[in-house]
Amino acid sequence: MSKIRILSIFGTRPEAIKMAPLVLELKKNKWFSSRVAVTGQHREMLDQVLEQFDITPDYDLDIMRQGQTLFDTTIRVLRGLEDVLGRERPHMVLVHGDTTTTFAAALAAFYYRIPVGHVEAGLRSFARYFPFPEEINRRLAGVLAEIHFAPTNNARENLLREGIDPRHVFVTGNTAIDALLMTVQPDYVFAEPSLKELDFAKYQVIVVETHRRENWGAPMAAICEGIRTVVRKHQDVIVVFPVHPNPAVRTVVYRELQGEPRVLLLSPLAYSDFANLMSRAYLILSDSGGVQEEAPSLGKPVLVLRDVTERPEAVAAGTVAVIGTTAEAVESALDRLLVKQEAYDAMALALNPYGDGQAARRIAAGLEYYFDLHRERPEEFGRG
Repeated sequence: MSKIRILSIFGTRPEAIKMAPLVLELKKNKWFSSRVAVTGQHREMLDQVLEQFDITPDYDLDIMRQGQTLFDTTIRVLRGLEDVLGRERPHMVLVHGDTTTTFAAALAAFYYRIPVGHVEAGLRSFARYFPFPEEINRRLAGVLAEIHFAPTNNARENLLREGIDPRHVFVTGNTAIDALLMTVQPDYVFAEPSLKELDFAKYQVIVVETHRRENWGAPMAAICEGIRTVVRKHQDVIVVFPVHPNPAVRTVVYRELQGEPRVLLLSPLAYSDFANLMSRAYLILSDSGGVQEEAPSLGKPVLVLRDVTERPEAVAAGTVAVIGTTAEAVESALDRLLVKQEAYDAMALALNPYGDGQAARRIAAGLEYYFDLHRERPEEFGRG
């Protein structure tokens, strides 16, 4: 029997981190021929992850251009994948999450009548423009997908309410946890020089990661104002802020925080550095979806810089708190966790609902079941 051809398509750093464990899992699976196409929606940040996990793409569209718009990205992904899919003709295309690459790749596969598998399916904020454009990208990918790999039972229920066939939904946990557990090491040595010198025992280290489009402009300035106030108030706090390269983020952050004592503004970190930084930090302040899943696995509270989240399981579990983006909210939430040990412990010791590091294995098993390689439906995370 010839192998089943699977083409994984992704384009940003977060997608690459979460797809890497699955790509590696499929590579060693006897049933599948695994190929990878990257769009390069992010460039340098994507390449860092590919290098770390030793993944060499079979196709690289290299679409990134300075100042690209959502229109540009969508058009370039569609046009580039027309040739790739026409040449490869895979039995299935795998996409991940909620990026413009995700939606455009799913649409391109649909045009070729190629089934789509959606990894990290079913997350919903139920707010059309928050996060933007990710919420709609994810919903559209869900409409186009044939098979859905939901990280949690809550995500599965969202899909069932939308009319998805339950036979085509598998609860797997999140591959972010797989990647994290592959990366964090107790004896890790940072590549970033300033992190090598950081005294994690002496200082309460706050890691900040914010870049969402809806936080550009005034919200970003307010977030920085709140951070500045907290750092000046608490002399034992150090903020480490890897700043996203987008000028809409970088300009505001450097204007507001450059030169502030005990605030380290860094270029984006390699994933290995960032994961191990989270593991040694005191708490995380972020608008990232992935961080909401990763940090709780390390016992680190996450304060979410949004008004809504598509990851309500973490809120329900108590591992994250959604605080908004005002300076007052940032200051108040940070003060509470820095001063009140019981509040900190309540979040740090809560159980992470996002996985056990076996999501990639479960997705591979789901693919085997879908292609009739096994009669029995595979086990599902949290469902027995």
